[in-house]
Amino acid sequence: MDKILEVKDLHVDFDTYNGTVHAIRGVNFHLNAGETLAIVGESGSGKSVTVRAVLQLLASNAKISKGEVLYHGDDLLQRSDKEMDKIRGNKISMIFQDPMTSLDPTMTIGKQVAEPLLIHNNVSKKDALQRAEEVLRLVGIPNPKARMNDYPHQFSGGQRQRIVIAIAIVDYPEILIADEPTTALDVTVQAQIIDLLKELQQKIGTSIIFITHDLGVVAGIADRVAVMYAGRFVEYGNVDEVFYNPQHPYTWGLLDSMPTLDTSESARLNSIPGTPPNLLNPPKGDAFAPRNKYALEIDEEEQPPFFKVSKTHYAATWLLHPDAPKVTPPEGILKRFEKFQKLGGNAK
Repeated sequence: MDKILEVKDLHVDFDTYNGTVHAIRGVNFHLNAGETLAIVGESGSGKSVTVRAVLQLLASNAKISKGEVLYHGDDLLQRSDKEMDKIRGNKISMIFQDPMTSLDPTMTIGKQVAEPLLIHNNVSKKDALQRAEEVLRLVGIPNPKARMNDYPHQFSGGQRQRIVIAIAIVDYPEILIADEPTTALDVTVQAQIIDLLKELQQKIGTSIIFITHDLGVVAGIADRVAVMYAGRFVEYGNVDEVFYNPQHPYTWGLLDSMPTLDTSESARLNSIPGTPPNLLNPPKGDAFAPRNKYALEIDEEEQPPFFKVSKTHYAATWLLHPDAPKVTPPEGILKRFEKFQKLGGNAK
């Protein structure tokens, strides 16, 4: 597969009254043509900051202190804001998590969907509105021709999210970044939006970066998964590898806190104890160590490198070092691994 986006050693800092927050601390990843990469982690882990840095949509007190964002080999961090305007919403587009803050309450839906075409392409207003109607139909808005003149408040939450998706894809972007697009929706509508994104990916051939804190959502859409904690990736691999053969204790904790089909209504879900570290003063060792009951002495002193699990699966934990003691993961994780083995390493 061809790499269309590659992020190398990305560092993002925020200047605050209390000092500098080191929000992103050396993130590396790539996106292949036609695939969906999910970035998963708790709130505050740095997921949204990472993808906003790709498009240079950071807050005014944020700065990218180091790194490269290569789009077809071209470093976007060297591009001016004017040059980035030609890429944002055209080549790389973004779906934001709250449609009510993404949509203009004073502008009709038709005009909002057509706007990116008028900005990025030399098309007439008539042609742009016609394309907007086609895209609204594509994302499943009933009777789109009549509803073009409606305003955001006249649509349901699920329909508003579909409209936000329509705005993001109207220019048929090569990369679509979906930032928690299902968070505010009920489970049924979440599933519909996930199905819609997969369908659109097939129809327009876009690659997707999907941001979420919900590993359950990831299973239905991702090809690869990167798990993020305290501004770093701690594990990444194919979706089956991360779900059924996880190696990092943080990934164990995330998966162990998820209900499954076998979970009874009265069962109590596990949770990860403690809180993430203060990134005003990042720890010199493994940031997850204070919350990790499997932590080793070295975790307090030295950040673990990525250890290879397979040619596509890596995890940054000292537990994978050849000299590390063997530990037993939580029972739920062992059951996942047993399923993974029975199916020959492919649990789908």
